Amino acid sequence: MSFDRTIKIAPSILSADFANFGQEIQAIEAQGADWVHVDVMDGHFVPNLTFGPPAVKAFRPHVKTVMDVHLMITPVDPYIQAYADAGADILTAHVEAGPHTHRTLQAIRAAGMKAGVALNPGTPAETVEHLLDLADLVCVMTVNPGFGGQKFIDMTDKVRKLRQMIGDRPVHIEIDGGVDSKTASLVTAAGANVLVAGSAVFKGGSVQNPEVYGENIKAVRAAANSAI
Repeated sequence: MSFDRTIKIAPSILSADFANFGQEIQAIEAQGADWVHVDVMDGHFVPNLTFGPPAVKAFRPHVKTVMDVHLMITPVDPYIQAYADAGADILTAHVEAGPHTHRTLQAIRAAGMKAGVALNPGTPAETVEHLLDLADLVCVMTVNPGFGGQKFIDMTDKVRKLRQMIGDRPVHIEIDGGVDSKTASLVTAAGANVLVAGSAVFKGGSVQNPEVYGENIKAVRAAANSAI
């Protein structure tokens, strides 16, 4: 997975049809998704329960691009190998999820995955300053994690700070929460390049009518690119 800063749209399958994940993944990829974003929640770190390693393993054969797995769980370390075995390409852990994020990122890389670190809206950019040499991605939450379809919280100042801190390191800045064709331009202008979009991609479409996904992805991408 070579690094470049072009805009990447990563639809969150939390907004897909749960009875039809394989076809939904194939549909979004055929319609232009760059990555597939999988939200893992434990009902403990966040107030919701979603996918465990067996579900992620079941998604894997359908994902031809990049499987971007976002762990909203605590503790993280005991589960790293399970998500590696399930086929995650990128594994992102929250800096708030435990006291030893440095060790967590080392373990993710040691298991053969790209390492991401995520920040809740109330967590300052400076928290990850000393982790950037171990990170391949910083995920900036623009909603409080736990549920899809929430209203965007403006984190452009944090994104600008991160972009400055990252400098020429090969680290993606990912935005997760409330991304649509209106908010995409704000965050890409500040320096983000990976956009997680759930309802904004899946709204109005279906496996039977996947062209709508394509139109939605194009709209978010066009908004993002217009701001660069």
